Parts: sequence; structure tokens; C-alpha cells
Amino acid sequence: MPKNIIRMFGAENSQPQRSNHHKVWTKPFILAIIVVIILGIISMFTGVYDIRGQEDGMEMFFITRIPRTAALMLTGAAMAMAGLVMQLITQNRLVEPTTTGTIEWAGLGLIFAYLLFPAPTLVQRMTAAIIFSFIGTMVFFLFLRRVKLRSSLIVPIIGIMLGAVISAISTFVGLAFQMSQNVETWFVGSFASIQVGRYEYLWLIVVITIFIFIYADRLTLAGLGEDVTTSLGVSYNKIVLIGTGLIAVAVGIVAAVIGNLPFLGLIVPNIVSMFRGDDLRSNLPWVCVSGMGALTISDIISRTIIMPFEVPVSLILGTVGAVVFIVILLRRRRLG
Repeated sequence: MPKNIIRMFGAENSQPQRSNHHKVWTKPFILAIIVVIILGIISMFTGVYDIRGQEDGMEMFFITRIPRTAALMLTGAAMAMAGLVMQLITQNRLVEPTTTGTIEWAGLGLIFAYLLFPAPTLVQRMTAAIIFSFIGTMVFFLFLRRVKLRSSLIVPIIGIMLGAVISAISTFVGLAFQMSQNVETWFVGSFASIQVGRYEYLWLIVVITIFIFIYADRLTLAGLGEDVTTSLGVSYNKIVLIGTGLIAVAVGIVAAVIGNLPFLGLIVPNIVSMFRGDDLRSNLPWVCVSGMGALTISDIISRTIIMPFEVPVSLILGTVGAVVFIVILLRRRRLG
């Protein structure tokens, strides 16, 4: 029942347009996959270390280059999916983990992990980041319920304000307990330290993707609003809770392994939605592939722009994302 209702609300009037919106394996999508594969190959052969001219070149290729490229693909898909789900739940195009404070809560969780455990393992850091991401996202949703003015600008402004407060708390705790280096390292999202043994937990993102596919229709239905969702016999609060949990796990894993990656969840879902509408099930493959490509391009630029040095990929994402954010704001204002 919900699936039919969703398609009734989200589909276009004509049959050819409807089939094009919901069909995934089209020529453009196959072309997009080929482009991402080419970018992955370029990424594996980009770097200061000459893997073809050294005796241990192939060993380093499997130790660093392949894990780094795999981490790029998984992280890009995770952050783009988190942004898409969050935009559906909040019914706002301008929200994502960076503009809702979720990523800052994950950083606070990492700080507490270092407080509780002198040398926390990756699992302990991930667990703390996931728990705090979930708490922070729920706090954000509770704030939204209290706000009467729900314009497209008010929602991200609230999230950015909450994120700034949490970031200040993280910085204060880091300075008070002499952990400022850990805070600074987390804020600089980079793939420079990725190698075998330090990225494998990112494969849990595949499980998150499967769950998002399972709940795709219900999450899309939640995007129509609480009244519509409830009238169709679906628990709105339950769907929001599930969506929040999926976002928290994805963001927590990325925060623990990589760090802060701003605006990726804002750029990719907005671009995909401009061309394909709001159906989560048919958009999710496009969002995953586009997120992979966007992050891989950013990482390649970060490694080559001042070679032999490397710019943090978060700097590239932040610069490009800020420009795209302004463009989206101006476009929404022009459209009324």
C-alpha cells in the first residue's frame, strides 16, 4: 500500500516519464558507473610514491592504494546516503550531517571515547561516535518540533548553531584534558592514513545500504509529512527512528575512520534530485555512485594540487560545498 501511494505522489503524469524516473539500469547510469571505475583506477595510480619504479611497489599498492580507493568509494556512498535520508525526513534540501550538527556530535563521542579509554580501539571509537551521532540527530529533530517557523533556511541554521555549540564543547574538553591534537586530527578529514587494517569497518556501510533499500518506500513516505504517513497506517515516529539510526551508524563509522567530511551529503542528493525527483528507491543507486565519484575526484585533487604534499580532502569538499550551498540558496530564492 505505501509503495503505491508513494509512486502516486512522486511519479510524473505520463507513463514514459514515470518509467524513466523509476528505472535504474539506464545508459546514463551505466556510463556513470564506468566513469567512477575510471576514477578509481586513476586514484590507485596517483601518489608521490612510485609503485612502478620500486621493488616493493606492488606490495605498497595492495597495502595503501587499494584500501584508500575502497575507503573513498565506501565513504562517498555513506555520506551521500546519510544526506539523502536526512533531507527526506526533514523535508528540507539544505540539511545533511554537516548542517544538522550530527558530525559534530560524532566528534564529541570520539572525545569521550578517549576520555574513557586511554588508547581506545577503532571499535570503541566507532561505538561512541555512533551513539553520540544518534543522540545529536534526535536532539536536532526535537528542536525542529519546537520551531513553528519551518522555512528552508531556518532548519539548517538551527543545525549549524547546534553544531557550533557541540564543536565548542569538544574543543573545550580537548583543551581541558590535553587532547587538542585528537580534536584537530578529527576536524581534518583525510585519507592519508588509510591502509590495510585501518579501513575494513567501512564495509559495514554495505549493510546500511541494504537496510536503506529495505525501508526506502517508508522513508520516502515519511518525506511526505507526518499527517500523510500516519493517515496511511505507517508509524511516522518509528520510521524517523529507523532513519536516524541508519544515519547515525553511517556517520559514526565515517567519523571514527576518516574524520569530518563537510557538505558531501548536501551536494550529491540535491544534484540527483534535480534530475530524478524524490523517490528514494530509484535515487539511491545514483546517490551512491555520485557520492563515490565526487569524493574520489576531491581526493585526487587533494593529492595533486600541491604535490608532493597533500591537502586534506575536507578542505576541497568544504570549498566546493560552500559554493554549491550558496548556489542552491540562490536557486531556491529565484524559484520562490
